[in-house]
Order: sequence, then C-alpha cells, then structure tokens
Amino acid sequence: MSYAQVYQQWQNDPEGFWLTAANGIDWVKRPSKALDDSRAPLYEWFTDAEVNTCWNAVDRHVIAGRGKQPAIIHDSPVTGTKHVITYAELQDRVSRLAGALKAKGVEKGDRVIIYMPMVPEALEAMLACARLGAIHSVVFGGFAAHELAVRIDDCAPKAIIAASCGIEPSRVVHYKPLLDAAIDQASHKPDFCVIFQREQEVAKLTEGRDVAWHEFQYGVTPADCTPVAGNHPAYILYTSGTTGAPKGVVRPTAGHLVALNWTMRAIYNCGAGDVFWAASDVGWVVGHSYICYAPLIAGCTTVVYEGKPVGTPDAAAFWRVINEHKVHAFFTAPTALRAIKRDDPEGKLVPKLPTLQALYLAGERADPDTIHWAQNHLKVPVIDHWWQTETGYAIAANPLGIEHLPVKIGSPSVAMPGFDVQVLDEGGHPVSPGTLGAIAIKLPLPPGTLPTLWNAEDRFRKSYLNHFPGYYETGDAGYIDADGYLYIMARTDDVINVAGHRLSTGAMEEVLASHKDVAECAVIGVADDLKGQSPLGFLCLNKGSNRPHDEIVKECVKLVRDQIGPVADFKRAVVVDRLPKTRSGKILRGTMVKIADSQPWKMPATIDDPAILDEIALALQTLGLARQ
Repeated sequence: MSYAQVYQQWQNDPEGFWLTAANGIDWVKRPSKALDDSRAPLYEWFTDAEVNTCWNAVDRHVIAGRGKQPAIIHDSPVTGTKHVITYAELQDRVSRLAGALKAKGVEKGDRVIIYMPMVPEALEAMLACARLGAIHSVVFGGFAAHELAVRIDDCAPKAIIAASCGIEPSRVVHYKPLLDAAIDQASHKPDFCVIFQREQEVAKLTEGRDVAWHEFQYGVTPADCTPVAGNHPAYILYTSGTTGAPKGVVRPTAGHLVALNWTMRAIYNCGAGDVFWAASDVGWVVGHSYICYAPLIAGCTTVVYEGKPVGTPDAAAFWRVINEHKVHAFFTAPTALRAIKRDDPEGKLVPKLPTLQALYLAGERADPDTIHWAQNHLKVPVIDHWWQTETGYAIAANPLGIEHLPVKIGSPSVAMPGFDVQVLDEGGHPVSPGTLGAIAIKLPLPPGTLPTLWNAEDRFRKSYLNHFPGYYETGDAGYIDADGYLYIMARTDDVINVAGHRLSTGAMEEVLASHKDVAECAVIGVADDLKGQSPLGFLCLNKGSNRPHDEIVKECVKLVRDQIGPVADFKRAVVVDRLPKTRSGKILRGTMVKIADSQPWKMPATIDDPAILDEIALALQTLGLARQ
C-alpha cells in the first residue's frame, strides 16, 4: 500500500485506522472506540481501555521467547565501558526496582522525578514507574537546582530517582549537590530519594531521606504490571526553555503505545530484533519516545550512548557505534552532524556502514548543505522529519516502512496519518501553496499527542488552541508546496519583518550554510529604526578554514543577495567560534536577539555553556550592537 493510500485510509476512517493500529498492542481491556470527543476541543483516545506500558515494552517480548535478545546496549566512551542487557534481564531489573518503589509506598498516579545521565538505569527507572502506573517526569541530568526545584513544586513527586553524577569528556558533573539544593529550595519535599552511585563519584546520602539504588532493592518482592486507564498519564515532560511557571506536557498511556508502535515500522522500518539508535538524551522527548519506549515496544534493541558526536574520541565516534552494534536506523539532530562535518568536512573518517539503512534528522531545521554532506558520505537515505515535544512523534516524515517518497532537500516531506497540517494567515485562513504562514494542525490531534498541560488546562488552551479555533497552533512558520511537501522555515517568532516584507530567517540560513567555509550558522532579526528589523548572520567556520573573515563575510552577504534578493536587506554577518544552544542542540536565537537589541534578558535554564553568550555579546559590539 502506498503512502497516499495509507493517508487516505486514515482520512476516510480515522476511528477504524487507529483501532486497527491498536491491534499491535497487548491490552488488559481492549478499547471499544478510539476517539473520545466528549470534552472537545480537549480530545482523548482509547479512554475506556486498560493497558500497561511496561508489559508492552518488556514482558511480552520475554513471553514471546525473545528473552535472550539484547534490549539495551549501553555504550559509554566517557567511562570506557560497554554493557548489554537482554529482555529477560531487563524484566528482572525493572520488576525488582518497581517492587522496591512499591514497598516504599509508590502507587498508581504518584509522580516520580528521574534525574539521571545516559545510563541503562535511567530507562529502568522510567519502565519501573510505568510498571506501577506511577507518572514519571524526567529532568535532564545536571539541570540547575532552581529549575529542578520548580519542577518538584509543579509535579509534587513522592520520590526522586537520581544518579550521583554525570560524566562529561573533561569533567564530572556533580548531581547530588544540585539535587540537595533543589529539594532545599522547593516547597514540596519528596518522601524519599533513590541514588544510583556511580564509580566516578560516590555521593553522600542524606540520612532518613536517601536510599542507595542497590541496597534499596535488596530482598524485595518483584512487582507485577498494574493496569491503567487508556488516558492515564504515562509521564510529564517539561519543555526546554521554560521560564517562570513550567510547562508540563502530559503523555497519555494508550495513545502513546499505539502511536509509537505504529511509527517504528511505518516511519523507521524497524521491527523485532533490529538495532535502533537515537543519539539524544533521556531528558528530551526524543529520549522518551525513541531511546526508551518505541524501540522496546516494537521489540528492537535500543542503544544508550553516553558520549558526544566529536571529542569522544573524535568525529568518527558515531560511525564506530553504528558499525560495532550493527545499527539499522540512526536518529540524531542536525547540530550533531554539523559538529562532525566541521571537524571532518571531507568525510575522511566515515567508513562503510553496511548495516545502516537510513539516517533520520529532527530537533531543528536540517540545512541542505548538511543533508548533502551526509548523503555523500553515508550512502544511505537521509530523512529529515519534523515533530515537537508536544506531539511525541513525527508530524511530517518520509515513511520508509510504507514507501520511500522522493526526497526534497529542505523539507521533512509529508504529513503522517493523524495530522491534517495546514498553513494559515494571521486571520486563521488557509493560504495557497508556496505561501509562508503559520503552521497549524486541524483538531483532533492523533493518539499519543498531548491532551493538556499538567495542572494547567487554561494555559494549554491559551498556548495551543485559542489563536486558531479548531486548530492546534504549532508555533512554527513555513509553507506547503504544490506536491503537499511541508517546509518548516522558522519558529513564528523567527519570521522577521523587513520594511513590511515577512522573511524567513531559515531561508537565509540555508543560503549561508551552502558557503564552502561555513560549518554552521544562524540568522536573527535585530531592531532597525528605518525598516523595523534587519537580518544579521552568525557564521561558524569549518576547521582548517584560514581565509580572512572579511572575505568570507562579503561572499556570504553576496550569496544571500543573489539567492534571496535585495528585499532581504542582508548586509551584516559576523564570524563566531560557536553558537549558543540548549543542551538538546537548539540555537538560542531569541536570547541572541535580546542581546543584540540591548534588551533585558534572562540566562536560559537549558543553555549548554553560558560563556558563549559573552562571546556573542563581544562579537555584536564590534558591529555597534549589544550596547552595555
């Protein structure tokens, strides 16, 4: 069946489509219907079903006779260790951890915060919560104490599961002092904390509150899986970049299971026994969906990688992992590829990758130059796809498990079943093909997407539903071409207005990234008294580029003027060593705009390295911006 036929099948009978997809899940009580529209526009799915996520991710594969198959491969170049956990071992480990949590009073509906690095125990903690019907909230390991405290107060966890430390290439990140400070700051206090002690740092436990991971589980009765209702929250995930009150995306259990299971074959063309690797972190949505849950639900082997794309030890790190563990499908962020390309622009470190079927990119716009580099050197399809923390899986993709559609560089391809994607003008009216506008999705959203925000229904409506009634507002801007291919050009905040012309900073970035000396770039709109806004480019150069910066800037300005036109008013660019990013790899354009415009700004909680903002400010001052 072709993609067009599958999409049409969904359009003709959404209820039947998702009930058929639900056949891939083991149910305690099967759903009698798919969509529950009793509280529209707050839609839910499979509400009358009963199910357990951990059963579907672990136990059923053991019962099916695949207990000896690897479930998790932990590859940690920062500690020099590798470790394989089979499905049978995972079942034993998760049921014992769940039993220990249960013995300490954790029950269905209780919240548990998980604050851990990229170790298998992080996945075990998530699955143990799912086994009990407890609602986990993973906070990125090493997150600042204040931000952790805010999340403690918002979700009021009964327990916190943390590691003693995280390991970076050049340092140990001390988690326990951050955890202690966060609990001190928070109004809500957890009943207890479970601390996974790592060899690199053994943390001091707080008497009466903290228990050590292994001692905590000694002699406990393993816990069975607890059935939960279809709309029971599986987890809460706070979106990166949160300021003020946190924004906790809720993930419903049954829809999450059905949708993720469907995507593993339809989008990634992976099934039982295949090795799937998402090079992300459990603290982000990619880590939830495609390191922990989806691969295990589908019976795959998932890779948990504790390292970097470069520097552990070099720009060949990813290719080693793929070849060593026979990875079938690989998922990473464009920013990781750009880091590799910057260190190895000619692809000299890329070996043959015989098991790799495809590379998937998401998390930010994938510039054409990076895609071309990957296609040329990896010799596999490079599939850009687009989704959000809120949706939990791809809104638009090239569904290799259904049909390998023609690739259009710069597009994440087409809408997946369940998503009726439209481009709207400011009045909420659909625009013609090729016209830039706000990207919105006609309600209802499909199974597994957010039904609300944790304890913040009014904020959910205001953030996503009120602006375009009948639609979910994505916050992204772009267009759909005549063939139905979607192009994500910028966040709506990044569409700049130059003398009345609405222009995409993403389109300018594509042009800049095509310059042979440019490894990575960003474009922002800075305040301009005459034209409202004026674009400004930041250029990071390839390693080994030793040409004068002035020459490169002039060539880049000319490129934009030639390819986009004088209307872009692109006259300024500056060479910087690196760009400020969140830990998930997103460029902090909004913060850069505030610095350039000499506006008050707050240090983003998710920034990877705060010192970069000082470097950006100094570079801007050379252009007469960022006045102190």
